[in-house]
Amino acid sequence: MSKKKKRARSQKKNEITKGIFTVLESDPSKTYNYRQIAAKLNINDTAGRNLLIKRLGQLKEKKRIIEVSKGSYQIKPTENKSLTGQVDLTTSGNAYILVNNREDDIFIPERRLNGAFHGDMVEIYVRPNRNGRRAEGEVAKVLERKKSAYVGIFEKHKTFAFVRPTDPRMYTDIFIPLEKTGKATDGDKVLVELGEWPKDAESPYGKVVKVLGKPGEHNTEIHSILAEYGLPYEFPYEVEQYANQLDTSIKEEEIKKRRDMRDILTFTIDPKDAKDFDDALSFQKLENGNYEIGVHIADVSHYVQPRTILEEEAYQRATSVYLVDRVVPMLPEVLSNNACSLRPNEEKYTFSAIFEMDDNANLKKQWFGRTAINSNERFAYEEAQHIIETEQHTIPKEISIRKGAYEVSEAVVEAILTFDKLAKIMRSRRMGSGAISFDKIEVKFNLDEENNPTGVYFKEAKAANKLIEEFMLLANKKVAEYIGRQKPKKTFVYRVHDEPNEEKLMALNGVISRFGHSVNLKDRKTISTSLNKLLEDVKGKKEQNLVDTLAIRTMSKAAYTTDNIGHYGLAFDYYTHFTSPIRRYPDVMVHRLLQHYLDGGKSQNEAEYDEKCKHASNMELLAASAERDSVKYMQIKFMQDHKDEEFLGVISGVTEWGIYVEIVENKCEGMVRIRDIKDDYYTFDERQYAIVGERTGNVYQLGDEVVVMVKDTDLVKRHLDFSLIGKKA
Repeated sequence: MSKKKKRARSQKKNEITKGIFTVLESDPSKTYNYRQIAAKLNINDTAGRNLLIKRLGQLKEKKRIIEVSKGSYQIKPTENKSLTGQVDLTTSGNAYILVNNREDDIFIPERRLNGAFHGDMVEIYVRPNRNGRRAEGEVAKVLERKKSAYVGIFEKHKTFAFVRPTDPRMYTDIFIPLEKTGKATDGDKVLVELGEWPKDAESPYGKVVKVLGKPGEHNTEIHSILAEYGLPYEFPYEVEQYANQLDTSIKEEEIKKRRDMRDILTFTIDPKDAKDFDDALSFQKLENGNYEIGVHIADVSHYVQPRTILEEEAYQRATSVYLVDRVVPMLPEVLSNNACSLRPNEEKYTFSAIFEMDDNANLKKQWFGRTAINSNERFAYEEAQHIIETEQHTIPKEISIRKGAYEVSEAVVEAILTFDKLAKIMRSRRMGSGAISFDKIEVKFNLDEENNPTGVYFKEAKAANKLIEEFMLLANKKVAEYIGRQKPKKTFVYRVHDEPNEEKLMALNGVISRFGHSVNLKDRKTISTSLNKLLEDVKGKKEQNLVDTLAIRTMSKAAYTTDNIGHYGLAFDYYTHFTSPIRRYPDVMVHRLLQHYLDGGKSQNEAEYDEKCKHASNMELLAASAERDSVKYMQIKFMQDHKDEEFLGVISGVTEWGIYVEIVENKCEGMVRIRDIKDDYYTFDERQYAIVGERTGNVYQLGDEVVVMVKDTDLVKRHLDFSLIGKKA
């Protein structure tokens, strides 16, 4: 054979070898036969196919690839390109790895987790999937821990101690050397910081960093919820000291730098138990018949300056946390409840959006900038609602937040009624543009002095709530538009909301069809219109909370970003958060950026702000999870005193291990475990969202009304178990 032919054959062999690895590495979990590989490499001639078959055999002999079954090949695990993903651990101890840009998750049995915990970012190798089984993997390395600390019960022995984590997805105890137990005593609930996990050790090592208290005690459990999500419940001493030493007095020289609006009628409308008031409305009628409306927001950025420990603490917290019995603020009390709170008859620094509007809520002019105000009144939503409904000047003592009945001035009544009229016009336009109206029932508890729940009530958004909402939305939208439409593009913080996932919408249709409802999936407009109709149709019906919850779950999660894609749920092309800087760090960023650009400053570093946006979005999710857990805790505490009562409930979820039931009268949700239903052997039917009795054919389906009793309550594990009495007669 000539040198030329040898060189051509060698080149062909190298090309085929490279092609084989390209195909096998494209999906390490799949097997390919020579025909599939030939098709992907466009090898059509007999000589090429023969060379391919020969090369596959050679690579197999050299153990560079694996022949999984006769004629089917897969990349060798040690030769795999590793994948990076996040651990989603189940309570069974096994896990799935969520890998970006991959449709199927990779199953990891517990024995191959190699020390990875729920939420960790890991590097994995995919193992050969034999006999058509699902792809399995093995954790090669933990790249980043989701959590560095866990809450658990401390168990002390003579020469060592363990902490038994309360998170059901944590599959191992944590070993604590006696010198690292701190002040913990046997049975305490503690926060333990993870250390190393030696190769020959059964458990990871750790040290106790905080004693939370005795399990089951109220403060212990609330502090545990915060600790589980890495959320603080107190400020470091040096941060409190720094905040307390700030000069919070109002200076005339500072007011001269601002638009002085202290003489204009201004008031706040908030919940009756609110302690911080970060927004106020001002009102005056102009000579041309239009209205000048001011949306005034506490100027937090005046006090929270960059590169200070106060700024660092606010950034790390990123949000206030609203638990069932308390607020864990983003800022120390001297700011959140005092200097930055727009309390009546006190001069305050504010950042404002001022709008001139006509009688039909058409916007004529707008202005943004720093201001000074002096709020004339503080109203509760109930008081403003009374004025809207009756147009009367007297607020009766039953709803007054003052000591008795209260007379409101003619100017205030006119302002509130005008705000209400304009807000209703703006809301109607917004809904007509495709906005979605989620007015989900909010469960609240009446608490005694010991924080024990004495009753449940439902918070309902009425006209007064919607009045404030519309003007806050207007300010947020117009601030975002003002920056977002500037050329050249400027870095800014947007609040975005992507379109809903079509698969989730189809799944929603499958559930709500059993109640006689449907969502029209034809296009964006029909989806939003039919979603609003659905939410309106279920009001007051047994399935309302279930449908509301499922509809919200179909929506994408709103988030902070510098990349504006609009806000689907509000039907806005531009949207931001400008109106709550006392409790949200992104609003502080928005104030700073807005002032910087009003002063003619250049566009800021996009990568830096995008990183801050991601942090704020993550902290928002953690806070929301803690808030849900605190409500769940209080529901269980409330149901402890109702063990001998029967309740009507609606099946709100169905799983292979049981059914979730939500009690109609108080929205408390618990589980009926399949093993506790004794009249038959029940199996899970995923297609019907039901469990079905094998002998009787009894069906318990999502949305069915059933009667239950409390079987067991566990405040420490936050479990509420029901006994099933049967279907509603």
